[in-house]
Amino acid sequence: MPYQEISVAELQRKLASQAESIQFVDVREPEELEQSRLDGFIHLPLSQAQEWSVRLGELLDPQKEIVVLCHHGMRSADLCSFLLRRGYENVKNVQGGIHAYSLYVDPSVPRYL
Repeated sequence: MPYQEISVAELQRKLASQAESIQFVDVREPEELEQSRLDGFIHLPLSQAQEWSVRLGELLDPQKEIVVLCHHGMRSADLCSFLLRRGYENVKNVQGGIHAYSLYVDPSVPRYL
């Protein structure tokens, strides 16, 4: 089963709901977070997956929805596929990433190259 895609407008609704049943994950690098970030996200840099993946069950509850974000939506798609292969079922990728979020939802969120 492939992961689902959500729009940045849907991400905004999910963030506003503050639902405890949703886990928000940002897979960007620490230096990217220094430039631009959204509150409420667990930081799991994709480049460091070898270190944190051994603790995946402690970090993410497979029974809860997982929404994954990166810069443009490619690395987050990789994590979504990775999670599905490990039995996580309710996994969603944010289309366009934080860049699209800044463009279409909240221009106060800094964009970067």
